[in-house]
Amino acid sequence: MIAKAEAKFLRISPVKARQVVDLIRHKNVLAAAAILANLNKGPCAFLKKILKQAVANAKVKGFNPEQLYISKLVCNEGPRWKRFKAAAFGRAAPIKKRTSHISIELDIKEN
Repeated sequence: MIAKAEAKFLRISPVKARQVVDLIRHKNVLAAAAILANLNKGPCAFLKKILKQAVANAKVKGFNPEQLYISKLVCNEGPRWKRFKAAAFGRAAPIKKRTSHISIELDIKEN
């Protein structure tokens, strides 16, 4: 592990975030950034930001971003916000607003 970054309590469903996470796991940093730039999914905005943070952390340590790849990328479920909406006949229907914890670890690609 060279550098890592994480974001917690993101207001995105972990199931939807994992669809995008699976596309960029174990990819080169530049290739992952290109995939996220061209993908039209909601979690891309969150993942771009976290990837940019991890690359910045690696630059502070003196590493070249072209040599880095995503060694570990995990999307875990955070706490759910429990809300209620009105239903028929004066009842209430529960709503679970899901949150996510996403963490990225970068490492140097060995030739």
